[in-house]
Amino acid sequence: MIPRYSRSEMTDIWSPESKFRIWFEIEAHACDALAELGVIPKEAAKTIWEKGGAATFDIDRIDAIERETRHDVIAFLTHLAEIVGPDARFVHQGMTSSDVLDTCLNVQLVKAADLLLADMDALLAAIKRRAFEHKDTVTIGRSHGIHAEPVTFGLKLAQAYAEFERNRARLVAARAEVATCAISGAVGTFANIDPRVEEHVAKAMGLTAEPVSTQVIPRDRHAMFFATLAVVASSVERLATEVRHLQRTEVLEAEEYFAPGQKGSSAMPHKRNPVLTENLTGLARMVRSFALPAMENVALWHERDISHSSVERMIGPDATVTLDFALVRLTGVIDKLLVYPERMLGNMNRLGGLVHSQRILLALTQAGAQREDAYRLVQRNAMKVWDSYQVAGSASVDFLEQLLADADVRKYLSEEQIRERFDLGYHTKNVDVIFKRVFGES
Repeated sequence: MIPRYSRSEMTDIWSPESKFRIWFEIEAHACDALAELGVIPKEAAKTIWEKGGAATFDIDRIDAIERETRHDVIAFLTHLAEIVGPDARFVHQGMTSSDVLDTCLNVQLVKAADLLLADMDALLAAIKRRAFEHKDTVTIGRSHGIHAEPVTFGLKLAQAYAEFERNRARLVAARAEVATCAISGAVGTFANIDPRVEEHVAKAMGLTAEPVSTQVIPRDRHAMFFATLAVVASSVERLATEVRHLQRTEVLEAEEYFAPGQKGSSAMPHKRNPVLTENLTGLARMVRSFALPAMENVALWHERDISHSSVERMIGPDATVTLDFALVRLTGVIDKLLVYPERMLGNMNRLGGLVHSQRILLALTQAGAQREDAYRLVQRNAMKVWDSYQVAGSASVDFLEQLLADADVRKYLSEEQIRERFDLGYHTKNVDVIFKRVFGES
C-alpha cells in the first residue's frame, strides 16, 4: 500500500485510528451485553462508552506499551484503562484477543467491499454509456490477434459489462461470507462468556454470529474474499489489455485520453503511450498475488495459531486499496476513451473482404458443394488476398473479385449470390438481441 496507488476513502478504513475505534466499539458493545446479563454493572458499561467514546486514542502511547508487552491488544486495553479508569476492569470479560482482531478485520473487509461495490457501480455505468454510444460502430473481431469477422465496439463493451456484473455478484457474495463476528473466548467454547454476547455484538457491528469458531474465525471465508478480489482484478486487466492493443500505432482504433500538457516520453516528444492501462495490468498482478497467501491461511494449527496474522496485516489493506484504485482508474479510462470508428472500418477493409469468408463457405455448402471442397475453394482465393496484403500492408487483391473470377466457385454461386454474402450488416444483425440480454434493453 503506497500513496501513489491509494485513495483516502479506502486507506482510512485501514488506519490505526479506524482500527482502534472498531476495537473499542467491539469491547463496548460486549460490555453492554454483559451488563444486560448481569455479569458487570450497568453503570460500568455506561462509563466505558462515555469515556472511551469521547476519547482520541493515542497511537504513540499504544505503540509504546506494545514495545513492552509485545502484545497489541493488551497494549490497547492498557491505554483504554488509562482513559476509562477503574471500570476498565470489566472490559474484555471472558474474551480472547482473536475475538477483537477477527471481528475488527471482518468489519474492515465489509467496509472495503462496500467501497469496491460503489467503484464497480461507477465502472458499470461508464461501460454501459460507452457501449450504447458505440452499439453500431462496426469494428473487426480478432481471434489469435488476427482479423476474424466484424463485431461492433459496443458489443466488446457489452461483454465487459456482463463480466463486471458477474464480478459484482461475486463480491456481494464474498462480502456476505466474510461478514461474521466471533466473541467466543479461548478456543471458541464460550466457556467464560455467554453466546448472547456474541449475538449482540454481531448485530451492533452489522455482522452475523459465526456458527462455530475455534479461537479464530475460519479462514476459508477470507480466502474466498481475496480470491474474489483476484478475479475482479483479472477482469480489470482483460479490459485494460484490450485498450492497450487497440492503441498500438498499427491499430489505433481507440486510445486513452491524452491531456493537454501530458508527455509520453522523456526522450521522444511524439509518444502517446497507454500508461494508464499498462499501470492497471501491473496492479491486477499485485491483487492476484494476494489470493494465494489468503488460501494458505486456511490451514491453521488446531484451534488457532497466528501464522495468518502477519499475512492479513499486509494483504487486507494492500489488496483492497490497490483494487479500489484500479477500479476508479479503469472507470476514468473508459469514460474518456477516444474511439476512432473510421480507423476501425479502415483496418477491417485492409484485408480486401476476407472477413466474409465464412459466409461464402456456407453458401457453397448450401448450394451443393462438399464442405472440404468448399473450404478449399474459399481458402485458395483468400490466400491470394493474404499474399498481396503481406507485400503492401493493405490487400491489393480484392476477395470479391477473386471469387467472381473463379470458375469453380461460379459453378455453385451466381454473382448476385456471392455479392449478397458481402453484406456487412449481416454480421452485426443480432447486436440488439445481445444488448437486450446484457442490459435488459436494446
